[in-house]
Amino acid sequence: MLVIVQKEVRAFLSSLIAYVVMLVFLLATGLFTWVLPDINVFDMGYSNLDPLFQMAPWLFIFLISAITMRSFSEEKKSGTIEILTTRPFTDMEIIMGKYVAGLILVAFTLIPTLIYVYTIHHLGAPAGNADTGAIAGSYLGLFFLSSCFVAIGLFASLISDNQIVSFVVSLFLCYLFYNLFDLIADFKLLGSLDSVVSALGINSHYLSISRGVIDSRDLLYFLGFDIVFLFACKLIFGSRKW
Repeated sequence: MLVIVQKEVRAFLSSLIAYVVMLVFLLATGLFTWVLPDINVFDMGYSNLDPLFQMAPWLFIFLISAITMRSFSEEKKSGTIEILTTRPFTDMEIIMGKYVAGLILVAFTLIPTLIYVYTIHHLGAPAGNADTGAIAGSYLGLFFLSSCFVAIGLFASLISDNQIVSFVVSLFLCYLFYNLFDLIADFKLLGSLDSVVSALGINSHYLSISRGVIDSRDLLYFLGFDIVFLFACKLIFGSRKW
């Protein structure tokens, strides 16, 4: 599996899209966190990174879809998937290799934002007056959220050999699972069941972890979500209908 992880990371970092994706993410989060009026840290008057963690999930819907769209689509289109399946790897090792590589690329994208944490730490009055627990929880929540988006992206890449189709399907599914359940719950049509509907979405659990409290229910949700989509990937990949 490590061979596949290395291959995927190396292939992505050798392409222009890798640096475009990272640059777009850092530029957009930088603008929302420090520059754009009314929503930036200075205008809010608090030493926290809420603007970053509010916008990052929306940006990741696009960026992770772009990262994962070629994972299987390109290999099926070029025919290299047949070579990969003849190597001494199980189906799950291939899928998990690409999945772990996706998570590593997400981590590469997030690491430069740690400079924001350092800056916030020194902007507080007094210096260091920042909610480090909430910031750490938000980073953890963002990583778990990204793991769900990567699993969705791999699934979308498996169902089509066209990268654009995979990208669009991934966008739709990521948006659906991230925000749609909250929108349904906001209509308040189901009474006491509205909270249950909201809990089916990723955003509810992301916000819960972002408060700095690690709840086992949130961890089980993210773990279960990833397992369901990775198992779906295994079923499709195992069918070999390409």
